[in-house]
Amino acid sequence: MSATPATRQKGQVKAIEGGAGDKSPDAFRTISEVATEIDVPQHVLRFWETRFPQIKPMKRGGGRRLYRPDHVALLRGIRALLYDDGMTIKGVQKVLREHGVKTVTARGSADAALSVELRGEDAPAPALPGGSAGLDRAIAQLEDLLARLKQD
Repeated sequence: MSATPATRQKGQVKAIEGGAGDKSPDAFRTISEVATEIDVPQHVLRFWETRFPQIKPMKRGGGRRLYRPDHVALLRGIRALLYDDGMTIKGVQKVLREHGVKTVTARGSADAALSVELRGEDAPAPALPGGSAGLDRAIAQLEDLLARLKQD
């Protein structure tokens, strides 16, 4: 029997119709939603929790993980540095230690904002806050991050 709001047992999480796309940007995300959103398997997210102490999802009954939006942004940055830039886990740990969470989060945000190039010209560009000024800021952040990474 499906768990509807009327028949749910105590402790069950209500399924959100339509997935994470219908949630508020400030809502917590399940490990499944985060894995889908940043395109990595769930076991990789659990592994990253052991390597990056900055990622501390809230754990509910039964060990269910709930990620805050800032964790999702950090995970997106870690993924970009590991998968897109080819860094090692130790390299990302060094960036986090020396430059902080904001730098890694900015890498993930810039990657999301500029990913239209990777998807192809037919895909619609993601909306940037501030329009073209937002794109200019994203480019400046990328150039700053690249200069910092080249120093290492």
